[in-house]
Amino acid sequence: MSAKHTWPIRVYWEDTDAGGIVFYANYLKFFERGRTEWLRSLELHQQTLKTTVGGMFVVSETQVRYHQPCRLDDVVIVETELLQVGRVAIDLRQTVWLQSAHPVRLCTGDIRVGWVDAVTLKPTRMPPTLTNALKRP
Repeated sequence: MSAKHTWPIRVYWEDTDAGGIVFYANYLKFFERGRTEWLRSLELHQQTLKTTVGGMFVVSETQVRYHQPCRLDDVVIVETELLQVGRVAIDLRQTVWLQSAHPVRLCTGDIRVGWVDAVTLKPTRMPPTLTNALKRP
């Protein structure tokens, strides 16, 4: 649907377990950073959306597949690809790649992000200006 957005992240000590391997739940944090930077690349800032439009994005569903381990000091690339824009949710595929001459796929996530009212937290329809901005190449 749109071009893939990429964002580099270095793996720090706090991201790993006692064996120096990235703790499985921390891939969700990597995905969050990638989504945030993807939105920023579209000039959509989450705090601004909350205060001016009155809504915000929340993750409503994830499916994660782990392919290879990631280790302390690795540099990874978080790739975010928009799959679908609905009235109240967007579907994304996010992949974490080990940065190298021949990138290695480490983790893949299918993420559904819903749009909710910032006060009630109930699902609500995204404004057309937002859906149009998300669909930009």
